[in-house]
Amino acid sequence: MPLTGKRVLELGTMIAAPFATHILSQLGAEVIKIEPPAGDTTRSLVRGGPSGTIVAYSHSKQAICLDLTTDGGKEVFRRLAATADVVIHNLAPSAARKLSVTADDCMAANPDIVHVHIKGYTHGPQADDLMTNPIAEAATGAMDDHRVDGRPTRFGPSYHDQFAGTYAVIRVLAAMLDANASEADRRIEIGLYETGLHLAARDLAGMQLKTQLLGRLEKEGGGEFSMPGYGSYLTSDGRWVYLLILTDAHWAKLTRALDMPEDGHPDYARLRDRKKARDTVEAAVRAAVGKFDFDEVERRLRSAGLGFNEVMPLERVLEKPQARQPGKLRELDFRGLHFEVPEFPGQMQVNPNLPPPEIGEHTRPLLEELGYSAQDAEALLSSGAAKAYQPGDFAWAPVRQKG
Repeated sequence: MPLTGKRVLELGTMIAAPFATHILSQLGAEVIKIEPPAGDTTRSLVRGGPSGTIVAYSHSKQAICLDLTTDGGKEVFRRLAATADVVIHNLAPSAARKLSVTADDCMAANPDIVHVHIKGYTHGPQADDLMTNPIAEAATGAMDDHRVDGRPTRFGPSYHDQFAGTYAVIRVLAAMLDANASEADRRIEIGLYETGLHLAARDLAGMQLKTQLLGRLEKEGGGEFSMPGYGSYLTSDGRWVYLLILTDAHWAKLTRALDMPEDGHPDYARLRDRKKARDTVEAAVRAAVGKFDFDEVERRLRSAGLGFNEVMPLERVLEKPQARQPGKLRELDFRGLHFEVPEFPGQMQVNPNLPPPEIGEHTRPLLEELGYSAQDAEALLSSGAAKAYQPGDFAWAPVRQKG
């Protein structure tokens, strides 16, 4: 594995930092998840216990529990930092300073470390402001284009968090590849806001382009609204199919495949004309798809060579043969439950294959590795500066049976 032998420290909560270290783990790095006694927020989101985030993005990691508000906890962290290649966190700037995990703090313990802070905003007047994934959507134009019943609404998945984590991985790998990386190169900041700006670059540039060409601001909705025939449509048996109709050639194939009366209709052959008659064209596609059950729609679209897919409910996603090919899913057992977790793309070697750690599961062995005597380790544990896992920590509340 390309990162075998590299040690990464994670002080993360929710998505961004744990997602970044998840990727590094899948590339072979040893990841140590450092949590406060209260635990990562995602340890208590489902009936008082771990959520799917822990299962999906913290498997195969080690876990140590430290109270970094104490001198003892800070000293353990400094010793860990001295052994590490990378530290990644997504703490608020004020919390990072309070807990002594800033770039200055980490580099004082290890001058060669790569320090990554995933935060709300990088340098600028809002550098210390807080931000979450939906706030990033709101701040960078994405939410304005995603409305439910006219109300700007957050996306479902936390894409900005995950992209920020991915950008962090790219920067870490770039620093590792550069034998002459300076200290400044190893002080990495990734902002959710700046991540959102970069993701919106195409739309922001397109808006500027149209404004300058037309001499006025012109805004369209998302892809399916700006291109009739590009979106989801209901089949006769109540299943949704998403059509990828981008070009005039796609449109011609669609009309033939679904026996639409618009086949060959000159008024709708070009996208610009379909846009002008958006409501008429959308109604025609709905009617054409609605004549057939899903199996027949699938047969016709596949024969025509068009891009499409059923809009899959979560409970059926992993049933598809494509998802079940070797290397696509990782088998995990956690607390007596069995999970199939989608694998890092392109990953054919499952290494390691361990369940997510319980909070503080590796606190004792890591303290021993760092040179603490048994007596000193017990002193840290008894003082609360460190904590080891206790059976029952963050247990799921029992489900009450109805009736």
